[in-house]
Amino acid sequence: MSSREVRKPGKQGTWYLGDANRLSDQLEGFLGDVPNQIDGSDVPIPRARVIMAPSVPTCQVPLERLSYVPLHRVLTRGMGYRHAGYSYSGPTAAWAYKSLDLSQAKRVFLLGPSHTFYLRGCALTSFKKYGTPWGNLEVDQEITEKLRRDHDIPDIPSSNDNREHSLEMHLPFLWVSLLNAFGSPDKFPTLVPILVGDNDKAGEREAGSWLLPYLREPSNAFIVSSDFCHWGDHFSYRPYSPEAKADSTLRQLSHRSVPSGKPIHETIKVLDDLAIEAIKSGKYEQFYDNLAATKNTVCGRHPIGVTMAALEALAAERGAGEDECRFKFIRYDRSNLVEEPDDFSVSYVSAYAVV
Repeated sequence: MSSREVRKPGKQGTWYLGDANRLSDQLEGFLGDVPNQIDGSDVPIPRARVIMAPSVPTCQVPLERLSYVPLHRVLTRGMGYRHAGYSYSGPTAAWAYKSLDLSQAKRVFLLGPSHTFYLRGCALTSFKKYGTPWGNLEVDQEITEKLRRDHDIPDIPSSNDNREHSLEMHLPFLWVSLLNAFGSPDKFPTLVPILVGDNDKAGEREAGSWLLPYLREPSNAFIVSSDFCHWGDHFSYRPYSPEAKADSTLRQLSHRSVPSGKPIHETIKVLDDLAIEAIKSGKYEQFYDNLAATKNTVCGRHPIGVTMAALEALAAERGAGEDECRFKFIRYDRSNLVEEPDDFSVSYVSAYAVV
């Protein structure tokens, strides 16, 4: 099959384990560590067709060294970027995937941010298949062509599609989850990969409106790819409050600054908590306005925003209560508890929405 038809798993062997059997064992181990009940419900949670999960942190250390190199010593200024594998975000992601109800799924929408080029609005893959270490996932040609035609959505440039980790890093977890749900790859749902880029409130609501018909259908599942706060010089984001408050005491630390109050990681958690509370509200504008105020470096803010806009519209249609059509958060972690101004961390969350 032509290389133009299959997006190969380019991060395999560098950003995650190259051996398919070892990778399967690793992911099954993460899933096995998640309780069999979440929020009082057996897993998968019935009708939890929408999840949010991390796309893992970055570093520049060979994969075989990750078992003994602390991430907060690896992710230091000047070391560049490569991925640390699932060792840090995998346990968090497993909570979302353990919750995901795929029982009626005929297709899975995968929404992620663009890390390799500036994107305004959305873009769709031009590949027919997405490769994984175990085999290929079929891209839903009918749905992608309909979205492309009806909403004038451009293609992701193939070179950028090949390099984009926000989509690929979910494919191994998705494959294992599909295998557990369906037993055989020939029964797997199709995939609809979408990059969601920069936009304003009106633009994100518009994108949510064209996702809404698919969100209504029980045969569609959704995965939203996002990490939360990226703190450190790599991201030009180093806020700190001595009182760990998002108020007038919040300022940007310099490398030579000495924290004068509570540890830096407490400020990071406050900023993440504010974003999480805004998402839990079910009100898209609250999330948008929160990030505008705090500048929190939530990499998947646009995929989250578009999905929230669609969920909010569906909730209004149904007159849904607090237990439906809004995200519930079940796990929060950070790669490192930052205490020094030259340190570094990435935050992870897992969440699901019953629809």
